Amino acid sequence: MTNFFNLKIPEDEKKVLLHTCCAPCSCSIIARLITDGIEPTVYFYNPNIYPHEEYDRRKAEVIRYAQKMNIPFVDADYDSDPWFEHVKGHEEDPERGERCTLCFEMRLGKAAAYAAQNGFKVFTTSLGVSRWKDLAQVNRAGEKAAASFPGLIFWAQNWRIGGGQEQMDRISREENFYRQRYCGCLYSFRESLRRGFPEFSGDQPAL
Repeated sequence: MTNFFNLKIPEDEKKVLLHTCCAPCSCSIIARLITDGIEPTVYFYNPNIYPHEEYDRRKAEVIRYAQKMNIPFVDADYDSDPWFEHVKGHEEDPERGERCTLCFEMRLGKAAAYAAQNGFKVFTTSLGVSRWKDLAQVNRAGEKAAASFPGLIFWAQNWRIGGGQEQMDRISREENFYRQRYCGCLYSFRESLRRGFPEFSGDQPAL
């Protein structure tokens, strides 16, 4: 198993922009970065999340943990209309299909733009932490986003390995994070209802 604290950030940078989807998926990343002396700035841009109340709930948990860890939080605000337009025609795509690719590219493209405009040389994301996501698909979207900004690097770290999953579960329990049963968008929400997955919090594993 990879050493939990053996992180190698590109170019030996000391700060990174962390695109964050939710508190459970990002908490272990934040803890690992801080332990290794890397300064994360949390960037929350997730216009896919449905409904708005769900978005607010997830964002509040991220803010709570960022404040506890004394790290910056950037709120990119909620604007779902462009997201729905961006994935139009892919409403019936399966999980890990083209709709997810479009979604990742939109969200990480926005994160890359913010990173480039605010002096970050490296950015990464918590999107690949979920076992339901295709890590290679996430990384391709991140690398595509970075390619639009010369000198910007997408850090394609596998945050699941080296104790990452166990750390995520432990911190989530300790912090009593709200933990959702669907990835976020309207279409994954509908699928969760078909599968009979209610929302919940506490000790049960999230997506």
